[in-house]
Amino acid sequence: MTQARRTGPGRWRRMHDDQRGVALVMVIGIGAILMVLVATALAYSASGLQKARTDQDWNDAMAAAFAGIEEYESRLANDNTYQQYGNPASTFSATSSVTLPTGVKQNPAFGVGEGESWAAVPGSSGASFRYEVDNSKYASTGVLRVRSTGKVGSSIRSIVVNLKQQGFIDFLYFTDYEIQDPALSGAPTSCVKYYWAGRGSGCSEIAFDSGDVVNGPVHSNDAIRICSAEFTQSVTTAYNPTSGKRYVAKDSSGNSCTGQVFDDPNAPTYSPVVGMPPTNAAMKNEVRSDLPVDVPRPGCLYTGPTTIVYNSDGTMTIRSPWTKKTNVAGSPPSSGSTPPACGTVGTATGQLGSAGGATIPVPAQNLIFVQNVPTTTTDPNYWAANAFPSVLTACSVSGGNVVCKGASNQANGNGMGYPMSNEVAPSSNSYQPRNGDVFIKGTLKGAETVYADNYVYVTGDVKYNDPNADILGLVGNNAVFVYNPMNSSNVKLLTDSGRTIDAAILSVAHTFQVQNYNVGGSRGTLTVMGAIAQKFRGIVRNGTNGYTKNYVYDPRFRYVAPPKFLSPVSTSYGVSVMVEVKTAFAQNGASR
Repeated sequence: MTQARRTGPGRWRRMHDDQRGVALVMVIGIGAILMVLVATALAYSASGLQKARTDQDWNDAMAAAFAGIEEYESRLANDNTYQQYGNPASTFSATSSVTLPTGVKQNPAFGVGEGESWAAVPGSSGASFRYEVDNSKYASTGVLRVRSTGKVGSSIRSIVVNLKQQGFIDFLYFTDYEIQDPALSGAPTSCVKYYWAGRGSGCSEIAFDSGDVVNGPVHSNDAIRICSAEFTQSVTTAYNPTSGKRYVAKDSSGNSCTGQVFDDPNAPTYSPVVGMPPTNAAMKNEVRSDLPVDVPRPGCLYTGPTTIVYNSDGTMTIRSPWTKKTNVAGSPPSSGSTPPACGTVGTATGQLGSAGGATIPVPAQNLIFVQNVPTTTTDPNYWAANAFPSVLTACSVSGGNVVCKGASNQANGNGMGYPMSNEVAPSSNSYQPRNGDVFIKGTLKGAETVYADNYVYVTGDVKYNDPNADILGLVGNNAVFVYNPMNSSNVKLLTDSGRTIDAAILSVAHTFQVQNYNVGGSRGTLTVMGAIAQKFRGIVRNGTNGYTKNYVYDPRFRYVAPPKFLSPVSTSYGVSVMVEVKTAFAQNGASR
């Protein structure tokens, strides 16, 4: 007999109990999964916070390294001798001549070893920096290398930067006063003031005019007169009126004009006065042999009128008959020496006083200084007022003083061939026999700066053998002249056309100008590849006379300077190159 299947409430109750058991298992499983997910999320979140913290410290360490550079720049700005300081124990400074500062100049940023000091970043919470200084190229190029290391938490980063002085060669064309040199124009000394200070009329203000194209940065401490000229790069001026243009739209005659073209739409912009030193005399220290720390490699000193011809093989031929000692010691000088690198003193063939001069290698990354004949009896290069080198046969004594003639017996000569045959000296103070004038031309292979106590005369092309490797500075305490001789009928005596000057040119107290710019007809194009800085605006062309300008900035001057080139009275430093490098220090401060 078949048993009937049981149905009813009891069976449904058992089925419901079974389903509740299955649900419980599912809830426990899902709960476990959720707990795993939450734990994973918490772990991921914690690691993310740690990574964010690390990333922030990493970025802040770089900011601390930059803060170190800025702090070092501020020290340089406040003390223009601060480049001498650093830690000689640093491997980065191994080829430098740095020393640790003492007293109030002590600096915690110069720490280099384990447990040594770090400088705190002001206003930060735990950020610090160190920096190391390499000044081995400072004297020759004006560039300081600095390695700065920033530290925040466990993050450390290092950068290396090149710091370059900001000065005259940052500009293709720099002028202190926008007037012709009063010594040449005859304008009264009352004209030597800036435009906004109430400079009167009749001061020979000079304008950039039609056809002038300036292919490089320009700065003037004065208000610039601009007519239909074009400026292809930045133009800055210390003229800052409350309204209107930062230039004067007038020509050299004072007539209003138009046609100004600025490729930079913001030009001219304001920039403060860049102070010019009163003389270049401080650079004479660079030919002293008794300053081994400040001047480890003295340059060459020459006395009286001196001619220099650069030869493309890396040599230079120098004639300097008044020179007795090419290095000196003491201030004022009381003794001297004649290092072979500067040429042999004397009048025999191949020596400095001979007719053919001495041919020597161009001093590597150094300077030449041509001084006036000293009048102090204790100076090693002293000559009495009635004495002169015997090789100067065109010289004699008149009234107790030395007078010399030119190449064809003209008055106002220097006994060394100037004035040239049939030339009329441009003024009574030209070509004087005891002046520290330098007459220069040729093709340079090397790097140097030439200083003159008086005038620099560029008597022919001055070119680089290799425009990428060679570099030259020409600094006249007085004018730098483009030699352009005329006879008594104002007929030009040089038959060449055009003149090229590859150099950074600076006239400290006067001007860069063409001789006889207003007579003699066209002389072609004056090409300057480099930079021009002057106290007063110089004239190179008047109507159809003189030279047409072609001035082009040497972009290398943004990064390097000619050896021992003169700096402004006050200067700042700018970063010209920056790169991140391998971390210099471990967490405990030890060098890596």
